[in-house]
Amino acid sequence: MGKRLLVQRMGRGTPTFRSPSWRREGPARYPPLTPEELTGVIKGRVVEIFHDVGANAPRARILLENGQEFITIAAEGIRLGQEIEVGAKAAIRQGNILPIKAIPEGTMIFNIELRPGDGGKLVRSGGGYAVVLSHTESGTIIQLPSRKMKLIKGECRATIGIAAGGGRIEKPLLKAGKAYHKWKARARKWPRVRGKAMGAYAHPHGGGAHPKGAPPVSRHAPPGAKVGHIASRRCGRRK
Repeated sequence: MGKRLLVQRMGRGTPTFRSPSWRREGPARYPPLTPEELTGVIKGRVVEIFHDVGANAPRARILLENGQEFITIAAEGIRLGQEIEVGAKAAIRQGNILPIKAIPEGTMIFNIELRPGDGGKLVRSGGGYAVVLSHTESGTIIQLPSRKMKLIKGECRATIGIAAGGGRIEKPLLKAGKAYHKWKARARKWPRVRGKAMGAYAHPHGGGAHPKGAPPVSRHAPPGAKVGHIASRRCGRRK
C-alpha cells in the first residue's frame, strides 16, 4: 500500500487543511445598502488601519455617522481620522465608496461589487486597480488588472483609488522560513515536493533511476493517477 497524494488528503477538508479563519478579523465587506446611501451620502471616519492574517492588502475599520462600523480594504494613501464618504453623491476622492455609475470615466477603482450589495468581489489584492472605461445604458464597462473588459451594473459599488499594499512581491523572502509562514496563514502546505522526486510507493510519477520530467497523464486516468500534465497536447521544452 502506498500513500495518499497530498491533493487527495487536501480534498477531505480535515482540520490540517482548513484555512484558519478564526485568526482573521473578519471579511472585508461594504456595509449593507441603505436608502440613504442610494440617494445621498453617509459620512464616516477611519478609526483603524491594520494587517489581517492571510490577507495581502491592509484593512481599514470605518465608523459611520449612523453608528454602523465595517471593515474594508484600505485605499493607498488613506490615514487615521480621514473622512470617508459612502453613497451616490460622495466626492470623487481617494477611499470614498460610490456606485460605479457615479464614477467618472478614467478613474482607478478597486473592491468592485458584481451584484449590488454583495460587499465587493473583484480587484481586492494589494496594489490592484481597475479602470472605468465608459458608461452605457446597460451598465459600466471597466478594464480589470488582467486587461479584460467587463460590464458591471451601474448600482454596484466600488472604492476610488488603488488598493493599499502594492509592491509586496518586490521584497525578497530571503529564506525558506519566510515562505513557510506566509503559506501557513492560508493553510497551504509548503514546501511542495515534486512527484518525480518521490518513491514509487508515494506518487504515480515516483521511482526510476534517472528521472527526467513528469510524464503526461491520460484524461481517462483513475483518480489516484490523474496528476501532473493531464492530456497534454505537446511535450518537451517550448522552442
